[in-house]
Amino acid sequence: MKIKRKIEVVVISDVHLGTYGCHAKQLLTYLNSIDPKTLVLNGDIIDIWQFSKRYFPKSHLRVIKKIMDMASDGVNIIYITGNHDEMLRKFSDTTIGNISIVDKAVLNLDGKKAWCFHGDVFDVSIQNAKWLAKLGGYGYDLLILINRLVNWCLVRLGKERYSLSKRIKNSVKGALKYISDFEQVAADLAIENEYDYVICGHIHQPKMLTKENKYGKTTYLNSGDWVENFTALEYQFKRWKIYNYNEDKLRAFYADEDVKDMEMKDLIAAITIFDNKDKK
Repeated sequence: MKIKRKIEVVVISDVHLGTYGCHAKQLLTYLNSIDPKTLVLNGDIIDIWQFSKRYFPKSHLRVIKKIMDMASDGVNIIYITGNHDEMLRKFSDTTIGNISIVDKAVLNLDGKKAWCFHGDVFDVSIQNAKWLAKLGGYGYDLLILINRLVNWCLVRLGKERYSLSKRIKNSVKGALKYISDFEQVAADLAIENEYDYVICGHIHQPKMLTKENKYGKTTYLNSGDWVENFTALEYQFKRWKIYNYNEDKLRAFYADEDVKDMEMKDLIAAITIFDNKDKK
């Protein structure tokens, strides 16, 4: 019998279901390995921007079904909207069973407050030139496709995988400054509002660090993504940690046994006909 890790709070973001860059199978393996009380989906879980290309494979549907099953089993699901799933902001403050849709959330954790939001509010390109941001999204998706081909060749040659997008981000001074500014602005606002933690996504950079200014200090956390980094945030025993799928030696133990053989039509039926089972 598989024993799942019990965790008080799990935060994932930037899954981008519906894009070629999404690693749904790895995420599903992770979700099958944990038993959280609260699961925070911190934006860009479903990439509604990219729906026009009609790419939504079975593994992506399995992730949605898994999340709905977790809610049915009593897990508190908090879906925080991001820029790629901003269409859901029309339904903000809606609750369906154990699933709530919000634009931001505050968690009370052992006497401390954690402020959670996606982070696109800080992105000028999103706010003032949405078409440009969407164009960038398509370019990023193309880069991921090219990267997959490169990695396929590298694996065939017995070499390690390589991330083109990480290389580009780390070599561009403007990108590094943007990330630094993003972290500082989020932390400054959290300190101003007396939050002990500020939790973001959006920039695909997993991070946990203490930030301070003359008014106080806070802990900045970013859950990273499931496109390149395969990371999540976990809160247990009064502390946070960054989970990294690539460093989890037990990940192969948790396979997608329940739904791997389901037909596409059955998966669609399973996620559109949702009954909130009573826990006994």
